[in-house]
Amino acid sequence: MNVVVLAKYVPSPAGNPPEIAEDGFRLRREQPDAGLDPSDEPSVEIAVRLAEQSRGDVTVVSMGPESAIRAVWRALALGADRAVLVTDDSLRGADALATARVLAAAIARTPFDLVVAGVESTDGATGTMPMALAELLGVPCATFARRLAVADGCVSIERQTHYGYDVVECALPALVTVTAAVAHSRYPTVREAIEAKKKPVERLSLADLGLTTEDVRATHEVVGVEIAAERQAGELVEDVHEATARIVRLLREAEVV
Repeated sequence: MNVVVLAKYVPSPAGNPPEIAEDGFRLRREQPDAGLDPSDEPSVEIAVRLAEQSRGDVTVVSMGPESAIRAVWRALALGADRAVLVTDDSLRGADALATARVLAAAIARTPFDLVVAGVESTDGATGTMPMALAELLGVPCATFARRLAVADGCVSIERQTHYGYDVVECALPALVTVTAAVAHSRYPTVREAIEAKKKPVERLSLADLGLTTEDVRATHEVVGVEIAAERQAGELVEDVHEATARIVRLLREAEVV
């Protein structure tokens, strides 16, 4: 089985506060601690497991600046076989739809059985790109998988919900987004990290994919980005008889009731 897994390069994946670039509305991605999005590591792990079970292979597909190679190397160290990195100056500021178009063009060049992605990235967190990608690839999309299995030309998932889970099945080829519960990622050894840099990585530009700058022009405009204020300590009401009345007053002040 040929599995494609998406890998995104994000600033400060360890949880450090992101930095805003000089233009005031983009994240600074060229940071020393930037790397593979932690939400993509379970995706890579389950992709590698599926490939191992079927004696297939795993191709990492990523889009970003040249420094995104660090995220690609991490995914390769986690067990993927090869990678494709799309880098082009025209992609700066790309939105979810433009990203989906680029990734679709990169993935569609060769046959695949399954595309695996995280539910959402830790930087943009729109959660919309995978569904757009599935539409552009012309394949079904199963989302929020906490369990995933492939058999008899179908993929079956347990789709996480507020009340438990739903079982969803669809025919291959397909795209699946997975939660962190789908698999615990292995930790690569030093040797695996070194060997990862020897694995094949194909670098592509927009022209290589047959796309133009108009094809990836953002459809929305970001006018400003601010770091969210830290959450302040809450109010403690010790008198149980006062608590209900205090809640009602707060809801009225917020014009909720």
